[in-house]
Amino acid sequence: MDAGIAEKGHLWMENNSGRSIMKIGPHSFEEFVSIVKSFHGYAAPGVLIGGIMVDLALKNLPEGEFFDAVCETPKCLPDAIQLLTLNTIGNGWLKVLHFGRYALSFYEKYHGAGVRVFIDPKKLDSWPEVKNWFFKLTPKREQDSKLLQDQIRDAGYSLYGLENVQLQPRFIKQKKRAAFTVCPICAEAYPRDDGGICRACQGESPYLRTEEPGRNTVDMPFPFKTVPVEQAVGRRTLHDMTLIVPGKSKGPAFKHGQTITVGDICRLQQMGRYHLYVEEGNSSGPDWVHEDEAAAAFGHAIAGEGVSCTESPSEGKVSFNATRDGLFMVDTHRLEIFNLVPGVMCATRHGLTLVNSGALLGGSRAIPLLLPRADFNKAMAVLNDGPLLSVRPLRQARAGILVTGTEVFQGLIKDRFVPIATDKVEKLGSRVVKSLIVPDDRTEIRNGLRALLDAGVDLIITTAGLSVDPDDVTRQGLLDAGAEDMLYGVPVLPGTMTLIARIGGTQVIGVPACALYFKVTSLDLFLPRLLAGVKIKRADVARMGNGAFCLGCKTCTFPKCPFGK
Repeated sequence: MDAGIAEKGHLWMENNSGRSIMKIGPHSFEEFVSIVKSFHGYAAPGVLIGGIMVDLALKNLPEGEFFDAVCETPKCLPDAIQLLTLNTIGNGWLKVLHFGRYALSFYEKYHGAGVRVFIDPKKLDSWPEVKNWFFKLTPKREQDSKLLQDQIRDAGYSLYGLENVQLQPRFIKQKKRAAFTVCPICAEAYPRDDGGICRACQGESPYLRTEEPGRNTVDMPFPFKTVPVEQAVGRRTLHDMTLIVPGKSKGPAFKHGQTITVGDICRLQQMGRYHLYVEEGNSSGPDWVHEDEAAAAFGHAIAGEGVSCTESPSEGKVSFNATRDGLFMVDTHRLEIFNLVPGVMCATRHGLTLVNSGALLGGSRAIPLLLPRADFNKAMAVLNDGPLLSVRPLRQARAGILVTGTEVFQGLIKDRFVPIATDKVEKLGSRVVKSLIVPDDRTEIRNGLRALLDAGVDLIITTAGLSVDPDDVTRQGLLDAGAEDMLYGVPVLPGTMTLIARIGGTQVIGVPACALYFKVTSLDLFLPRLLAGVKIKRADVARMGNGAFCLGCKTCTFPKCPFGK
């Protein structure tokens, strides 16, 4: 629908003298300019334009309905919506999206049907001052404010596009106010759904430093005193001391609590240790946590199902190992939050990779010898939401393979996919219970899928028919068979045309024909995830693009290579 032919109401009305005046809601244009000045600080062109956009939208909405609003920019336009309607950010009836588009929508509160109004760049040529302002073609100090206001008024609805829209369900759903709790770091209330600590203490604070009230951990005086190595005889070391022999070894030459003897002095000096921290005469007090205590606490909290940590820290560090075969999982978001805490760290191997029982997975430690108690508490608060690391076992699937291709069905070429797919399935501990070859016909594909389901499979692998050729109808056959939650196309090479879906409770992965040529493809990345029960979302797949390009090495070393990481 064209913005210039809005049917309900008119932008221009006649006053008592017969002169046409512009109306924005209940206000004349001049009255609205004064309102904007008092609210916004000056007569911002963006708010004036926004007022006309709101007026246009409201005149194209049915009467007697409750409407919410969506604004696609945080600049000026939300002010117009809040000035002319009851839709505000505070009451939740106005959602502001940071798209940078000068557009707004009003939609029926419970069903999502509405109208969208936007500045249409094609319509700005007739109004050069508005165009200069909108595209920032003229510096603000050189703009003619009066001419700009006049053109905004005179243009009326002619600057805008108007279209009917239907909001996605996730925007319509009314969110309930989340339960609140108190952040253990800043002692302020925050939504419990944000995690173990508030988002400000997770590192999103706009301020230079967020500290525990009354606590400056950066400037806290270090409580330990040193003694010359010659005076350390008979005293116990306060921490592990590492000896490095270049190219040969690295390990603790002296352990925490070890008593120093006369014979140790020369060795310590050779290690470059002329002053030591010893237990005698040193006490950290309640404000500090020793590196070993911190590492042990982190280790037990980080390790989840299928992961163990070393019982006693060594050199202030704990290590993590797999206790079973499976897919290594890392909560990358919370790992990042944990590593934002000053003075702590956790490093892991790549997540979503297959590991064997006993495999080394990563390590964690406190970075300083003594960690301020406030930072320790912050780190533990992050970990209170659950472990960061786990190993998921792979289920033993009953797989079915459906090969599509008329040329294979008719025997013009020999099938090579069934043995390739079967080998990959069996190497992961599952088995193929049935395989079929069908022509490129959506009905035959549907029937083949149903035959596999009747055979009791809980995983279906299809091949070919996923490209752009007119004979490629595998997707259509899958839909006919009841496929849902279909995700088609992934940022992986080779394997871009991969398809992931489900038919009831049966997982489905469609593999493009490239799997017949390349030794490693997207199938090798997604099959373990499906068997481990990892939900594959579009956002997760999109992030795979960084690292999902196979280099096609002459000697393939996958999975010991960058592909898929």
